Parts: sequence; structure tokens; C-alpha cells
Amino acid sequence: MHVLVTGGLGFLGRAVTRDLLASGHRVTVISRGRGDRHPPRDVTIVTGDIRDRARVAQIVEEGGYDGVVHLAALTSGRDSFADPLSYFDVNEIGTLNLLMALDAERTTAAPPAMVFASTNIVYGSQHHGALSEDLPPHPENPYAASKVAAENMVAAYAATGAIGAIIVRPFNIAGAVDGVTDTDRTRIIPNIFRAITGQLDHVTLNGDGLAVRDFVHVADVATAIRQSLAACAPGACSTINLGSGTGTRMAAVVATAEQITGHPVTVHRQPPKPEPPNLIANISRAQALLRWAPTRSKLTDILSDAWNAWPTR
Repeated sequence: MHVLVTGGLGFLGRAVTRDLLASGHRVTVISRGRGDRHPPRDVTIVTGDIRDRARVAQIVEEGGYDGVVHLAALTSGRDSFADPLSYFDVNEIGTLNLLMALDAERTTAAPPAMVFASTNIVYGSQHHGALSEDLPPHPENPYAASKVAAENMVAAYAATGAIGAIIVRPFNIAGAVDGVTDTDRTRIIPNIFRAITGQLDHVTLNGDGLAVRDFVHVADVATAIRQSLAACAPGACSTINLGSGTGTRMAAVVATAEQITGHPVTVHRQPPKPEPPNLIANISRAQALLRWAPTRSKLTDILSDAWNAWPTR
């Protein structure tokens, strides 16, 4: 299968690209630029911005793709409040541009498969416990709203029979693949490592750090995305959670990181915030539809891989 991956040089994108290549697929990545990011070998890089409708159409027309993995997005809920238009431009309109490009190449041949990466953030904070895909979305920031809008477009277009689609909603992606880990300054694991290496004075926890969250290894998510491509059926669109299916207290993430790295972490505690106490992925649909199960998502494995790949150790 010839697969187009948008955002294929990012943290998740690199893992997805590597997994697809290892499984024998041909991969083309669309990226705005390489910067200092070195793609895996045997990847074709085409330069383009998902917001550039004409360029996206040209790339799709020239590629003859059997499948598309759409990862390109802006992903900070906090930042989306300050710049909502950019979030809708990239996440919603960018998805529209990609779908219109696919539609322009629509033929009587087998419809392409499409995997769209959404986010667990679309569930909002009104639920707790194990979240199933049947819960109605409750977006609480422009980022989540832009992803819900894109989900709806993908599902509506799939219903025409033009593509087969699977929407994945990853939970808290972490770990590392190919020596590349997450360095997002808004996430707890990168900030723990920053505190250990002296880039931060401390890590901040809300209250006693008892909020429970679901962390999933980036390699497990990449495997599920590849399996989702194979499971797409023309005219159908499914939504699938990708998580470990288990929860970890935020304080336990800090404590386990101290054990893994052998370094203490200074913690500053803020007053408790009105946040859901327990958010975990119900992954039964992924297990049934994809025959997928996370194999590398134990917290110790996630933290060990992330620490070994940390760039400033």
C-alpha cells in the first residue's frame, strides 16, 4: 500500500512512518519542512502545508495513494484559546482540503483508506472513569471543537462511499521510538525530565496529584494506526479509542520517573483544580475491531524509553 502521512515528521508521525515501513508499505510524508528532523530511511518527503488547498491537491493527484494517515494538527488546548482561528484553519480546514483533494481524484477503483487522528480531549471533563466511544463529544476548547468538526467531515465523506475511514482518539501518548521522544512543554513527562536535567526548577501537581490519567506508548499507537488502515471498509467510518486501558495517578508518574532515572524531582503543589478525577480509555472496540492490544504501555516501559531518548540527559 502507498500511504500518505500528513505530519509524518512529528513525534507520533515518525513512529507511524517507521511502523508502516517495517510492515512493507511505501510511505510519502507531507511536511512544511524538515528543520532538524531526520525522517526514517526510504521515506519520500514532499513539501507542503495542509492549509494550502492547491498544493495538497497537487500532492494527492501526483501520488496515487491507497491510504492516508492524517496526523497534521495543532494540539494545545491552552494555546487554542489565544489563537482559535489558527486551530480551526489547520485542524478543520486542513482536513477539508485533504478530503477535497481525495474527492478530486475519486474514481471507480477501490476507495482509499483513511485514518484520522483525533484526541481524547473531545470527551471533555463531564465524564469520568472508562470513556467509551459512544459518549457524545463535549468540546471545551477551540482545539477540541476543531477536532470534532474534522471528525464529522471525515464521517460524512466516508458515508458517500468515497473512502473507508477510522477515527482514532489517542489518550496521553508518551514513550519513544527510534530515539525520538515527546518534548511538549505542556505535558507532565517532558516536564519531569526538564526538572531532572535542570531546565525547570520543579514540577507542578494539582493538589495531591491523585488525578488518574491513561498513558499509552507511542509505538502502540503507531501499530494501531497501521492496523486501522487495514480495517477501513469503503463507506464506513468507525471511531476507536487508543489508550492503555489502565490509569495512573499523576503523583505516581513522578515517583516512577524518580525510580527509573535515579534522580529526585522537586514538586510544587498547587491548590486542587476542578478536574475529572479519573479518565481512562475503554479500549474494547480497538481490541475487537483491530485485534489490537497495547504491549509497551506499562508506565515503567514508557518512562524508560522516554528517558533513554531524552535529548539533554
